[in-house]
Amino acid sequence: MNNLKLLWNFMKGNRVLYLASIIAIGFATLFSFASPLIIRYTIDSVIGGTAMEAPLWVINMVEYLGGQSVLKQNLWLCSLGLILLSIINGIFTYYKGKWSAVASESIAQNMRDALYDRLQNVNYDYYVKAETGDLIQRCTSDVDTVRRFLSMQLVEVGRAIFMLVMAMAIMFSLSVGMTLLAMSIIPVIFLFSTLYYVKIKDIFLECDESEGKLSAVLQENLTGVRVVRAFARQPYEREKFDQTNLDFRGKVTDLISQLALYWSFSDFLSMLQMGIVLIAGIYWTVAGNMTLGTLVLFTTYEGMLLWPVRQMGRILTDMGKTTVAMGRIKEILDQPLDITEEGKKPVITGNVDFDHVYFQYAEGIEILQDISFSAKQGQTIAILGPTGSGKSSLMHLLHRLYEYDKGSIKIDGVELKEIDKKWIREKVGIVLQEPFLYSKTIKENLHMAQDSADEERIYQSAKIAAVHDVINNFDKGYDTMVGERGVTLSGGQKQRVAIARALIKDCPILIFDDSLSAVDTETDASIRKALRERKQDVTTFIISHRINTLSEADLILVMEEGGITQIGNHQELMNQQGLYRRIWEIQNPKEDIFSA
Repeated sequence: MNNLKLLWNFMKGNRVLYLASIIAIGFATLFSFASPLIIRYTIDSVIGGTAMEAPLWVINMVEYLGGQSVLKQNLWLCSLGLILLSIINGIFTYYKGKWSAVASESIAQNMRDALYDRLQNVNYDYYVKAETGDLIQRCTSDVDTVRRFLSMQLVEVGRAIFMLVMAMAIMFSLSVGMTLLAMSIIPVIFLFSTLYYVKIKDIFLECDESEGKLSAVLQENLTGVRVVRAFARQPYEREKFDQTNLDFRGKVTDLISQLALYWSFSDFLSMLQMGIVLIAGIYWTVAGNMTLGTLVLFTTYEGMLLWPVRQMGRILTDMGKTTVAMGRIKEILDQPLDITEEGKKPVITGNVDFDHVYFQYAEGIEILQDISFSAKQGQTIAILGPTGSGKSSLMHLLHRLYEYDKGSIKIDGVELKEIDKKWIREKVGIVLQEPFLYSKTIKENLHMAQDSADEERIYQSAKIAAVHDVINNFDKGYDTMVGERGVTLSGGQKQRVAIARALIKDCPILIFDDSLSAVDTETDASIRKALRERKQDVTTFIISHRINTLSEADLILVMEEGGITQIGNHQELMNQQGLYRRIWEIQNPKEDIFSA
């Protein structure tokens, strides 16, 4: 029911088109049912000479044309009537298809917009658990499943209802017994279609989820193709894809088997129904209880009726697929938004205070424990620690990608949780450990930080990131395409472009999450020197494993197992036994540790 309500909401603005489409299919059905009546009249009254049984206005129209004798001499007039009815039927059918297609495309566009907007604003934690390939499938394949149902099958429900009502009204007026016989197996087909729908819905869900896994494997392999080639893992990746593909094939084969069972059984019932009507009709016609024209009419109507009844199975099948697709779409739309309400927007200068902060991703698994330190405006804070010690998590809290559980984080005296998320992210620039570049030109990637940035600011930021000269050496300079995820650039070049992009924003707080690791030590030193000269009042956080990078910081945090085990400047930490001094000795084995 929730899925239907969601679909109904998406149909807003297009409901009139669907109503018009249903009305059009009603008229198309009306004129299609008029054709067998003309054939019956031609056989029984024009050719057979029996009295005409029809509404008064039809009899008057025939008399106006000259009566049955004139029609008998000009049978082409009856054929002309059939042609005119077919043309009118075709016109209404055309508009039915056009209006339903326009409405369904508009609804699909609304759904894609809603999904994309939601994915832009869901919690950061959602992407840690979600698979990219599966999300892509939900936004494309599942939306298209809904679109096809709305375009082709939803209006067919109206056709089926119109056909049943019109056929029963006409057939009962001619022969109650024959009508009951003609309708006898239709309830059985409906019951079979309903039971089939209940069973097939679960199979559709399995197929959809399996296809999502297949898309995820393909997307992951294409994204990491360089790693696959570097380690010669093609056979392994091929086997992994084959297994996922085989699982998908098995589920689709099961689905096809169920579809084949339905269509073969419904075909059998339909042919049986046709056979019963034909045999009984011939018997009653020979016995004189029914005219030949009425027999032709009943067999024609029976064929016209059985198609929409059998089509109900397809409608229910597509409805099952649509229900599954809407459920998967709704899962995304039900995800909580990252920014739910506006907070404070204080002036941020760069003073940061952590006071006994605790944080955990999952219940019972603490990532950060009792973190306390202060950073003054313009200071550089360096963070050192082994993998998994909580360095990046600490910076994620500062950027409000996650919320801390206990303690306090204040920015210029204002509690971080009270500051508007969008506002704080505009004021805190971050260069991630794994830089991401879009498949655009270098200039367009740099403009991602600030659309209004002029060329002078772009060039200045690139110079600070030590990448300006590198870019100018490319054939097209800043108009060089970087390829998907920046694949055409080296690791160090991507990293420096990402640094330049962050610098364009001119934020009062800047975070380098191990983002200098991909550049050589000389470039590292050059970038840090340029940063110091650029602006003295920017508070900078640097995560790194290079002591040379960390040693110039005003304050160094050494983190182990989620806590701060050492804190101080370079000289203070060198006078202590601990992780910082041990790493210095590893990286500088021939130097006197007290000469630094």
